[in-house]
Amino acid sequence: MASRAASLVAALIAACLIAPAAAAAAGSVNVAALQVALGARGLGVGTIDGYAGARTVAAVRALERRAGLPVDGVAGAGVRRALGRLGRPPLGSRTMHLGDVGWDVSALEFRLAWHGFPSGTFDGGFGQQVKAAVQGFQRWAGLPADGVAGPATLRALRDHAIPSCPLRLARPSGAAIGDGFGPRGNRFHTGLDFVAGSGSPVSAAVGGRVAFVGWFDGYGNLVVVHDGSGVSTWYAHLSRFAVSKGEQLGTGALIGRVGATGDATGPHLHFEVRVRGAAVNPLGALA
Repeated sequence: MASRAASLVAALIAACLIAPAAAAAAGSVNVAALQVALGARGLGVGTIDGYAGARTVAAVRALERRAGLPVDGVAGAGVRRALGRLGRPPLGSRTMHLGDVGWDVSALEFRLAWHGFPSGTFDGGFGQQVKAAVQGFQRWAGLPADGVAGPATLRALRDHAIPSCPLRLARPSGAAIGDGFGPRGNRFHTGLDFVAGSGSPVSAAVGGRVAFVGWFDGYGNLVVVHDGSGVSTWYAHLSRFAVSKGEQLGTGALIGRVGATGDATGPHLHFEVRVRGAAVNPLGALA
């Protein structure tokens, strides 16, 4: 049975490789698009992570049974047809604009997220958030920021490595790390969550100028520090601030205190690093 399951997973991955895909740490954009389409059909796949695990294979098999297809767990042409408009067209087959819906849009959302420009929920719809994410990436890549995902933008997304933090960072909290950077459910988590108690100190991971202090959407009470070289560190869900906008800080300076403000289900520090606007995984840069 184990070898049979492994072969199904391998076949599913092979069937999904219709366009170039990042199959390393970021997972496959086409498997992610498959997961989005299956989820839209009410077939749970867990996290949209780009990996064809057991839940994804089971969802494909459930769709095949529902559609009267041979039940082999392989996402072939019949499965793609059964997925409707979220099952087509493949990434790279058209220029994507505001209002488009499809497999390629899901793949675009996934690739943008890993390049540091998430667009909210992975849903295969090219809405305003996707357009803003495309524009953010285009500016980052030195392209005209028109918000249209054409050949130049798709080529840049394919050819540019996933950005990383160029600095060594001090730990902003002594607490353990909970949720990490990457896919979480049908969204993308853009930082690290330190599971610290309410009121615990939060310190600057790198020195710089305080660029923002205040409330910012789901981040709640947020402090943003710019280091002067294009790297910014974000400290979210705070209960109290210990800095003022414009203040110059050294590494290790007190930023504020842990809280549960904004979209937080409990006290923790959401720590984020952005490099020229792109959210990057801070984990490997922490001292």
